[in-house]
Amino acid sequence: MRIAFRTHDLGVKGLDGAIEKCKECGISAVQLVAYKFLDDVKYAPDGIDKDKAVEIGKAFKNAGISVPLIGAYFNPVHSDKEKVARCKQVFKEYITLANELGSDIVGSETGSFNDDKWTYNPLNRTEQALQTVISTFKELAAFAKLQGKYIGMEGAAGHVCWNVATLKRAVDEIGADNIKIIFDIYNYLDAENYSRYLEILDEGLKTFAGKIHIFHIKDCVFEDGKLKQVAPGKGMFDFKAILSRIKAYDKDAYLVLEGTTGEDIVPCARFIEKVWNEI
Repeated sequence: MRIAFRTHDLGVKGLDGAIEKCKECGISAVQLVAYKFLDDVKYAPDGIDKDKAVEIGKAFKNAGISVPLIGAYFNPVHSDKEKVARCKQVFKEYITLANELGSDIVGSETGSFNDDKWTYNPLNRTEQALQTVISTFKELAAFAKLQGKYIGMEGAAGHVCWNVATLKRAVDEIGADNIKIIFDIYNYLDAENYSRYLEILDEGLKTFAGKIHIFHIKDCVFEDGKLKQVAPGKGMFDFKAILSRIKAYDKDAYLVLEGTTGEDIVPCARFIEKVWNEI
């Protein structure tokens, strides 16, 4: 098992700052989202060039920090189709530069008809929405396949691939062997199903056997009729139950503490490591 953090959750800007923060906190892996922590990298076509990608990749490699995933998340069902086209170009550029950046997989969620809010919209659960996601990721998977790369897909209750079954259908209809799954239990939860989080985890592990590349690790509480994300160990999740399942599935799993920031970084990483070693 390796614990990882998103680069922009480290609370610092710049490559040197991120690496120093990783060393300070004992972090040996990052989910790389370059444009969110580097001011000279933009989320736009040609927003990063090969020289910059090489610089980033070498810096993390020399520091002993692996990059299991490159984030280039975008909304494939956004109403602004020109924006979608630009985002697909950015995603493809990250696929092309993945090796230089230190990884071979670029990931995204499946989007929402609420555009930049990325929240539930009834249109998300229509056949039209799903077919748009399928065609978009089929194009990206084919592009990645030509370069020997992978794409990662992540579902969420408020998005088009709103449950395990819908994401499975999308992956099956795309029919590419270079698709990996980014699995986040919290993402699939809402006010009606949150008590069944272990069932959803079991369903995901069974459904995507051999395909899950990364687990996003979060915790939550249910307050005022809504779920609220909190740092791991500070909410309602039974991490012995969660981590024992993940460990049985893959003892070398990458666990990304997505959204864990600030003073929570070190104690939460230690908490997850402690539970993992005890099970």
